[in-house]
Amino acid sequence: MFTGIDEVDWASMRHAYGSAEDVPALLRGLASADPAERETALDGLYGAVHHQGDVYDSTLACVPFLFALAECPDLPDRGAVVELLVSIGGEGQGPSAVRDGAEVFARLTGDPDPGVRRTALGALVRFLDRPARVLDLLRERITVERDDRVLCALIESLGLHARRNPAHADAAVDLLAAQTALPYEPELRLAALGQLARCAPDRIPADLVPTAVRLLRERSERRSRRAALSARPYTDTLVGRLRRLRPSDEEGSQLLRTLHNALDGRAGDRIALLVGQLSSPDWADRCNAVWMSGGLFRTWRADFSEPVALIGAQLDAPEDRLRDAAVAALKQLFGLAAPAADGLHRLVTARPELWVRQWERGAPTLGDPLRALVRCGDPRAVPVLGEVLAGTVVPDDVGQEITWLGAAAAPLAPALRSQLGSLTPDDPGTPGRAAPLLRALTVLRDAEAVPEALRLLEGGAVEYAVAALGAWGPAAREAVPALSRLLDTEFAVPAAAALWSVERDASAVLPVLLEELRHFDSRRWGTAAEAVGRMGPAARAALPELRRAARSPGQAERRATAACALWRIDGEAESVIPVLRSAWTEKPHLRRAIAACLHAMGPAGAPLGDLVTAELAARRRHTAHCEGYGSHDIPHDEELLRLCREVLPAH
Repeated sequence: MFTGIDEVDWASMRHAYGSAEDVPALLRGLASADPAERETALDGLYGAVHHQGDVYDSTLACVPFLFALAECPDLPDRGAVVELLVSIGGEGQGPSAVRDGAEVFARLTGDPDPGVRRTALGALVRFLDRPARVLDLLRERITVERDDRVLCALIESLGLHARRNPAHADAAVDLLAAQTALPYEPELRLAALGQLARCAPDRIPADLVPTAVRLLRERSERRSRRAALSARPYTDTLVGRLRRLRPSDEEGSQLLRTLHNALDGRAGDRIALLVGQLSSPDWADRCNAVWMSGGLFRTWRADFSEPVALIGAQLDAPEDRLRDAAVAALKQLFGLAAPAADGLHRLVTARPELWVRQWERGAPTLGDPLRALVRCGDPRAVPVLGEVLAGTVVPDDVGQEITWLGAAAAPLAPALRSQLGSLTPDDPGTPGRAAPLLRALTVLRDAEAVPEALRLLEGGAVEYAVAALGAWGPAAREAVPALSRLLDTEFAVPAAAALWSVERDASAVLPVLLEELRHFDSRRWGTAAEAVGRMGPAARAALPELRRAARSPGQAERRATAACALWRIDGEAESVIPVLRSAWTEKPHLRRAIAACLHAMGPAGAPLGDLVTAELAARRRHTAHCEGYGSHDIPHDEELLRLCREVLPAH
């Protein structure tokens, strides 16, 4: 299987970490009798030769040898080799290199090793460019295959074939539909329902969700009766660690996730399915449900109180893995986690050791159960946070999380001031610790912290302290001399914005802000524009620069910021409305700021009422239109909905 490997000029090739001279040893390691050595070799191939999915010249040179390894009948773990080939075939020049050897996948679908058969099926559909032959092979395998996991992969491959080859879809769909009924086992029927929902939704039964829940129960009962799979040897490798991080029931997770993905925006059906999963007697089913709930909650708007309450019920489960999964899910929900607050409070009360999390590296943080309770706004978290703040180890992020409690956290203000006062202004770590404390104290409107904030103007936390002083407004009047001195420094713009909030003297701050507005490329341009907007008519001198910014092409955020400031200064509704409309559509992440501006505009914002009405009617969260997911997507979207509801009555 390694014929010719030493004739390849590996030294002239590269991988992620330089010369590919070590690649032959990695390939030979895949053929080792030692499982740890095989997994270490696989680590090396994924970590260097196919690093983060990249395909190098050395990656392509490996392909013939990987195919030879995949066909070696006595070699263990050949399924992992096929998986590597499939991954290589997904990038750059990889597809053509793997497609050239795709006949190997056709042969491997009949391999004695079920792990090889299972991985070869998907590879066959992806890389063999003969759809009629592929369908014949899949049909043949259905009649002879007896391994349940391979049969599930077969059904998934049929669905993939139907989606990739529309001309042959009808025959593939017929095969799938036949798998949804008896005498096929529950997991196979579940798999077929999921694939049908993806590629032929008109063929799924009307009672899809009750059927899926019933099949899940039958599958779980059957799985518990089966003998456990033979244990794999422990290996301290990347591949081994990743395997141990997989769900305890990976197959069940995949079956239900496929069905959820197929149902997509049918939130009612997905909620009912999730409730069925979370009500399962099998803790692994419930754990899978918790992990897959996040995609539904983050993407769609609906009443999630029932599944959230059921996730909260898992906090009392004896299985650590299930309880930890529930906590991880709830901490991402913020206010939506309220139906689970009782369970979170019980866990926090019973387990003080979970209040603070210590890390091997890095500063301690608030423990996730307490974090989740705080984020859902439950005032029962306040006395616990008081104990944390009085303890010997105070997490740096405690102030950041306290803001979610709002006014209910007022009793914590003295302890927060004490923490702020303990910081040394010139310590390099002070800015990171001061920022969340100052933020919490501004949310609590605790102007008694002004002296502590003034002290921080002498160190690296200047910008955070300035922002806090501005937020306290006239109550921070003693800060005027210090803020005035900053007008000649790099912090002139935030200092000017804060000064206006404190003493309302336009003559002192407007020249600084106008100078900043003249420089579009300045990183503080937005701060200056928002500041003159807050000044209202007193900042009329800024109108020419703001009008120029509102017309700037390709700068939706700048245009929207300028438009909002124009309205607040001069009430220019006619010129502002088109700018806000285009920014709303172009950049969904700007909608919260625009909705706040519309609320301030009152009846003058009525021409954009259609956008607000459409947003309230939309089932998909506006954050789902932004690139990637963020940890605060749900509260940001809920805030937009709140603002939109407040805007409508004004129109």
